[in-house]
Amino acid sequence: MNGFFALLRRDLMLAVREGSALGTALGFYLVVVAMLPLGLGPDLKLLTRIAPGVLWIALLLAALLSLPRMFEADHEDGSLEVMATAPLPLELAVAAKALAHWISTGIPLALMAPVLGLMLNLELSLTPALVATMLAGTPAVSFLGSIGAALTLKARRGGLLLALLVLPLYVPTLIFGISAIGFAGIGQDGFAASLLVLMAVSVASIAVAPVAAAAALRLQLS
Repeated sequence: MNGFFALLRRDLMLAVREGSALGTALGFYLVVVAMLPLGLGPDLKLLTRIAPGVLWIALLLAALLSLPRMFEADHEDGSLEVMATAPLPLELAVAAKALAHWISTGIPLALMAPVLGLMLNLELSLTPALVATMLAGTPAVSFLGSIGAALTLKARRGGLLLALLVLPLYVPTLIFGISAIGFAGIGQDGFAASLLVLMAVSVASIAVAPVAAAAALRLQLS
């Protein structure tokens, strides 16, 4: 596992050093949420009602912006071919890169959500539920996104194709993430069940996505 943690540390250092992917994702997240009240008007009740859905959808779209770079830079400098032939299984290499994406992009987006929720008049009492659901669901965003990033590795201007491939896979995460916050808002017991399903989706993604993404990468490199 030394190779796994070395690759994880390398990707995190690159993410911190470059900073452009995270900055773009956070900036996009901020712009989308900030512009929505301007379009809908000053109806605070409406903003409160739609705030969880808006925050989740904006987070998914912001995370999509950084997914193409998950394998692209390594493919350009030849590192990806070295990973494919290294002693570390390619599945573990993909898992390390997806985990680095979640730590460097998914967690900052999830922690930024409560601040942006203030713009949408989200109740402060829902902040713990919002952060918990996003931290539980964003691993699925990164790991499922690795499949789309691998499939579109050699596609020219593959951003739109990546979105078309990945967004349908995000539907369960979106549904249970929003429903969990909704249950927390009305004080019903469904929050725990929705959160557990959300965590199960993330665990399943962690187990399945690296295998699928590694297979896609082998096809791309062959």
